[in-house]
Amino acid sequence: MSDFLLYLPDFAQAMGVTLAISLSAAAAGALGGFTLQALCGRCRLLYAPWRAYVWMIRGTPYLAQLSVIYFGLPALGLTIGALTAAILSLTLYSAAYFSEIFRAAWLSIGRGQLEAAQAHAISRWQSFWHIETPQALRFGLPLLGNQVILTIKESAVASIVTVPELTMTTGRIVTASYSYILPYTLLIAGYWLLAQGTSLCVGWIGHSLFAAGASHDHATHH
Repeated sequence: MSDFLLYLPDFAQAMGVTLAISLSAAAAGALGGFTLQALCGRCRLLYAPWRAYVWMIRGTPYLAQLSVIYFGLPALGLTIGALTAAILSLTLYSAAYFSEIFRAAWLSIGRGQLEAAQAHAISRWQSFWHIETPQALRFGLPLLGNQVILTIKESAVASIVTVPELTMTTGRIVTASYSYILPYTLLIAGYWLLAQGTSLCVGWIGHSLFAAGASHDHATHH
């Protein structure tokens, strides 16, 4: 019990760092993925570079991408801190996966709805925001939540560049105390709590979106 109380402040701080990295990268990655899908999916000139970017990011390990940014950029005269490198690389990594989720979500929308919108003189922009986007978000929300959880897990790689998140903090405690069971148990518990918290938030958002959509449909039919 005394060891638990001794380690708890360090783990609490490390969880805060992990959460900050993960949520920052997930939010920026989701925004980037949404923008990539919205722009590149409708512009043939941007489509090929977009697909090449997704292909490259999804086909290489995140550790390699982090290493290129943290160790490679200084060779070009651009030096950034470990925390910035972790957030930037994780953002670029997650954006590729988020864009694929949004692409699948948009493909799930029936073509007939878009044709009906055109027949009723609804502009392409209005159709995108008021017809396609709400449906795509409701369809893709579970996948988006899952990607946020995966981003949280991938943040453990940031320990390689000395970011004091959960994994690095655990390693430091193990090295100093030669104790393994309790630190690694706390490590597992920390990631589990973050993942479960994300799942609960996504479930609440999904319930809210479903309720809002049901209310809108009910009002429309009346």
